[in-house]
Amino acid sequence: MKSGFPLLRWGMAKYIERIGEKVKCSVTGETYYSYVPKPLPPNPRLEMEKIFPLLDQANVAMGRLDGLSVILPDISSFLYMYIRKEAVLSSQIEGTQSSLSDLLSYENQDVPGVIEKDVVEVSNYVAAMMHGLKRINGGFPLSLRLIREMHEVLLSRTRGGSKLPGEFRRSQNWIGGTRPGNAKFVPPPPDRLMEVLGDLEKFLHDENNKLPALVKAALAHHQFETIHPFLDGNGRLGRLLITSILCVAGLMHQPLLYLSLYFKENRQAYYDHLQLVRDTGDWEEWLQFFLKGVIETANQGIEAVQLILKLFAQDREKIASIGKPAASMLLIHDYLQKHPTTRSKKIVENSNLTLPTIIKSLNHLIDIGIVTEVTGKSRNKIYVYKKYLDILSEGTEPITNR
Repeated sequence: MKSGFPLLRWGMAKYIERIGEKVKCSVTGETYYSYVPKPLPPNPRLEMEKIFPLLDQANVAMGRLDGLSVILPDISSFLYMYIRKEAVLSSQIEGTQSSLSDLLSYENQDVPGVIEKDVVEVSNYVAAMMHGLKRINGGFPLSLRLIREMHEVLLSRTRGGSKLPGEFRRSQNWIGGTRPGNAKFVPPPPDRLMEVLGDLEKFLHDENNKLPALVKAALAHHQFETIHPFLDGNGRLGRLLITSILCVAGLMHQPLLYLSLYFKENRQAYYDHLQLVRDTGDWEEWLQFFLKGVIETANQGIEAVQLILKLFAQDREKIASIGKPAASMLLIHDYLQKHPTTRSKKIVENSNLTLPTIIKSLNHLIDIGIVTEVTGKSRNKIYVYKKYLDILSEGTEPITNR
């Protein structure tokens, strides 16, 4: 049989009712089996006692992270950079080779053309995320329509631009292999797509469902990846769905939790856990994996915020000791918190300072070790707030062992 679905693990027979339907299909004379998941929430009900200890830890870590956002001197600057880090990580999982520095250089129009396609994909991820958050904050429901809108933004001007941006697929896709017949996993056939998507939307809007927000986000993300409703961009959009659900639920006042670094560092375990639910119906093991990621990621975010606050305070103290030039240097330091890679002309365009004052202040910042000039050129210099960028860039090295 070419279904690609292994036998149930020993002891998992109790979850058999949760396993979706395997639909026999054929293309060009070859038979394959696509998978149609059961509607959420799982039935039989989740064994919550298996996940409560991790859920409690995850909620505490989330609360600490959300609380730290209140004491940041400029949450908008931090979010500006943190969202870009998530965009880089999520896109790297899908194969792009761009770094956070590449994205920032691209946004400052400094990127070399050889990596431009990759960087545009990452930039689109930022745009899709911001579009979704803006719509949600404006009262628009998290819905299939909004998901399509975000998908259209995500795929514009990219290699996926020919793969129906903003439209659900009308043909069979698959994961792994060269065709459905030898694929590792085949999502629902096109004629069942709107049925399963409709079920997912009902789950997202079901006010009678009292599942904790983190559990709901974990279930919805898995279901979305199983449905794989688009020809391209499913992984990135599925990860955006997690943040969107947590914001809608009010678990985060600011969109600070992103699991892409955890999924990137544990990507084989991530793929294995996705498949485990399809093969065995064991949602509890997937939820444990997911919640461990929330705890780890939230704690990493807390550490990053603390390091950044300490760095900013130390650097402001250094600048204040300069004396008279400190006023303009502090303005540039504020600008670098949002744009840690920049040119002098960009600061001119976004401040009331003159170019000579900016150049002089940047040279002072270089002298006291806050800013680094990375080109070594006499013109078109690029200035980097390196210590800040190093904190943000943790874990964003491109994947090389795919």
